[in-house]
Amino acid sequence: MSERGMGDCEQSSGNLNEARHLISQLAHVEISSPDPEESVRWFTDVLGLQESGREGQSVYLRAWGEFFHHSLVVTEGHEPSLLHVGWRTSGPEELERAVKRIEETGRGEGWLEATTGHGPAYRYRAPGGHLHEVFWEVERWQAPPELATDFPGRPQRHPRHGVCPRYIDHVTVATPDLVAEARWHQQTLGLKFTDYIVPEEDSDFVVFATLTSHSTHELGLVPETSEARGRVNHVAFWLEQRVDVERAAHILIDAGTPIEFGPGMHGIDEITYLYVREPGGMRIELNSGGRRLFEPDWETRRWTPAQGAMSAYRNIGMPESMMESFPLPERAGDLYDTGLFSRRG
Repeated sequence: MSERGMGDCEQSSGNLNEARHLISQLAHVEISSPDPEESVRWFTDVLGLQESGREGQSVYLRAWGEFFHHSLVVTEGHEPSLLHVGWRTSGPEELERAVKRIEETGRGEGWLEATTGHGPAYRYRAPGGHLHEVFWEVERWQAPPELATDFPGRPQRHPRHGVCPRYIDHVTVATPDLVAEARWHQQTLGLKFTDYIVPEEDSDFVVFATLTSHSTHELGLVPETSEARGRVNHVAFWLEQRVDVERAAHILIDAGTPIEFGPGMHGIDEITYLYVREPGGMRIELNSGGRRLFEPDWETRRWTPAQGAMSAYRNIGMPESMMESFPLPERAGDLYDTGLFSRRG
């Protein structure tokens, strides 16, 4: 990466005013699974998500604290992969503005008519080749009588089943130029470019970057080490308390789900984390804690592993397997001597 490119990591306000507040939240992620029946069983029985619908080869799932129809779609496919990411805008006018800004970049793919769970959506390809969509109209999930609650602020009773995450948290994807990808989402849709990690103090090679509209991050970026495009590293769900992540570890072990990494706490966003892979092969992160970002003029932070970027305790390296993104191609690059990773795992 050039010196000029690293300078682009700094937050600038010149052309961001139009893009600010276009996106309300990450709404859903669609993944494929070569074994959808086992994947859905794991997401419902072990993770504790609720099935909210089926259509064709797709099953729609949601966490107990979510008001929308779904936050995860599992669709039958030959291998684990990312099919699309859905973002809700901050309003109908913001949807129009977002579409206009996307079209100006030449990355728009056109409108999709109303589909399961939400109204018309505009689809586009981000720089890394991933398919996204933005929309405003949503279907709100209605609890059946056995799950109904008299708490006005909850969509249903707490199910007390499985790991039981409350919300979808983020999706992390692989892209060949992390800074260019981050700047595109920042300048086009107004996501905050929150943090990035370089492998050592004098390096200009970014190995992780994050963006959000309000939380620790809703979109994570890792390096694409192959010629493939549109690959995904993991999908994350949020638990109510840090101790719930420790509880999740025991539930997962008892269910025969191996733990890939964690529990631990990232320094970059101060979340307690745990990573596993569901039966279809997709990596799932469970996390809790962390910061909330409300500053409109947040300045992008630069981290190194020695500062606790990956581990707040500054003593844990990630296993090599954590840089595997999906689908799994032939590895065309080697990031494993950057200081971020351990040789264990």
